[in-house]
Amino acid sequence: NNILINLKILMELSRKFSLQNSNSFNVKATSPIVYFPKTLTDLQNLPDLSQTPYYILGDGSNTLFVDQQAPIIIKPDFKGISISETNESFIVSVGAGENWHDLVCLCIGKSIFGLENLALIPGSVGAAPVQNIGAYGVEFSNFCSVVKWFDFASQTIKSISGNECHFAYRNSIFKEALHNQGIITEVVLTFPKKWKANITYAGLDKLEQNSSPKQVMDKVVSLRQAKLPDPSKIPNAGSFFKNPIVDMKKFDSLKKSNPKIPFYPQGEGQVKLAAGWLIEQVGLKGYNQNGVGVHEHQALVLVNYGSNHGSDIVALAKFVQQQVFAMFDIIISPEVRMVSKQGEHSFEELTIKNGYE
Repeated sequence: NNILINLKILMELSRKFSLQNSNSFNVKATSPIVYFPKTLTDLQNLPDLSQTPYYILGDGSNTLFVDQQAPIIIKPDFKGISISETNESFIVSVGAGENWHDLVCLCIGKSIFGLENLALIPGSVGAAPVQNIGAYGVEFSNFCSVVKWFDFASQTIKSISGNECHFAYRNSIFKEALHNQGIITEVVLTFPKKWKANITYAGLDKLEQNSSPKQVMDKVVSLRQAKLPDPSKIPNAGSFFKNPIVDMKKFDSLKKSNPKIPFYPQGEGQVKLAAGWLIEQVGLKGYNQNGVGVHEHQALVLVNYGSNHGSDIVALAKFVQQQVFAMFDIIISPEVRMVSKQGEHSFEELTIKNGYE
């Protein structure tokens, strides 16, 4: 009993926990209870939250608290990195609480290549499979072999293969069928020893074909730093909107009236468009209202200039979405996850509920 009491004290660090420093938008929010599980025992000692709103929080770099009251928070703190190899590959197992960019740097330092295009993406390793993070032509799913996941129902850790994760653009089974059904504790990544630079994406295509992985990573870092504001100076969550994907018929129509529209063929008759470019075309680059705004150098980024209220960012995002739809008949959707005191919501239900329609 004493052990359980001590665990409870350790995990319930605070009953009125400020989350302002735990979200990169720096909006005010308070949670009644925050749990910091580090072990399987910690997870098994979590209370049954099936009837209670809660949210699983990583580094908070892709989370917007829309109310000043947040739900119960679970902040996994699983650490540790181990590396093994076969004749063809390196296998890297990483705790969900590790920092993503630190992992990228560690791999490059140990001559394990593949993640260099994903450098400087903020957040924890455990969040990477949820969003299937991606940048510069590479996605997390390219290297994921297994996600280890604590299943609330069975109280055990299960291994989910990369194929079973149903990875898609900024999506996975952890946002769909397994949403709030458990907690990611570890990811296992596999990197082929035969490496070839992936430098076809705009910005990287200026590099030499024989560029080293470190040169690719450094270029990615410089590109991101040039166009994305530092959250510690101007609070933001990086790219706020997903790049929309349209069919060829829609794209051909857009191309006729917008010959310079940037596009990225996706195969199967689909084309990815640049949400930032669409926002620029409607004249919202540098726009601001109520202490929040569209960044002056990268229209894909919404920034907080001084608001304490996540709802101000929601209202701005809805306004941007409406303006883009009015001009292009395209719906751009946020990739940032939105959390009220009732838990996580889709942007659509949140904006309808709050009268932004």
